[in-house]
Amino acid sequence: MTQAFSRVRFIMVNPSHPGNVGSAARAIKTMGFSELVLVGPKFADVTTQPEAVALASGALDVLENAHIHDTLEEALAPVTLAFALTARVRDLGPPPCDIRQAADLARAHLTDTTEGSTAIVLGTERAGLTNEQIGLCHRICHIPANPEYSSLNVAQALQLAAWELRYALLVDQGAPLLPASTAQEPARGAQPASGEAVQAFLAHWEEALVGVQFLDPAHPKKLMPRMRHLFSRVALTRDEVDMLRGVCTAMLATARGERGTKK
Repeated sequence: MTQAFSRVRFIMVNPSHPGNVGSAARAIKTMGFSELVLVGPKFADVTTQPEAVALASGALDVLENAHIHDTLEEALAPVTLAFALTARVRDLGPPPCDIRQAADLARAHLTDTTEGSTAIVLGTERAGLTNEQIGLCHRICHIPANPEYSSLNVAQALQLAAWELRYALLVDQGAPLLPASTAQEPARGAQPASGEAVQAFLAHWEEALVGVQFLDPAHPKKLMPRMRHLFSRVALTRDEVDMLRGVCTAMLATARGERGTKK
């Protein structure tokens, strides 16, 4: 998995806001990638600008190791599959795809080739990528945002692209998608309650309902069958059965006038 992730680079063309560069570094690292490339940034020292450092927030290694090139051609030199991220429809240029299709194409490319590499290319905040820059890429890539307001911050767009690539790679390799603590076997109390425990609870529940005079044993009607259906749909855990048995005990104690009585 790490080997495939190391062959993905995110290229920001002519970034003008240091904060976006720092945010991009953070977005890349949170999704398990590491390679940030800057083409002709407005500030030569963009990676050390205070705003970039602040917004990188723990991803200073990605920010400090960012590659800087003068042209997009240089940045794309080692890349074998490049996606131009743009919100605008282009009459000419590479074939279009959405971001999820792009992630799947990138996954297949990285899996099928041992030395292939892929790149997500993003333009400036104000103007995006030029037609010439898009022409250097293999595919045009769109994020299906709100058509009435599809303007995404460049770092936000990069985060979405990084997430889709991560998801595609993890699923392909059968890696867990949940945090390790969540994926662990649940605690004993969170295990499903046995049928015997549930039946014992229902008997206790019926006794408690009679005790508080909610259920008339002489005329039960369909109350208990409905209660059984209700609790069977819930799939009670051991802890939940224990909790409800405690409620039953308290109901019966109240009915007998024992609750609140000093001993």
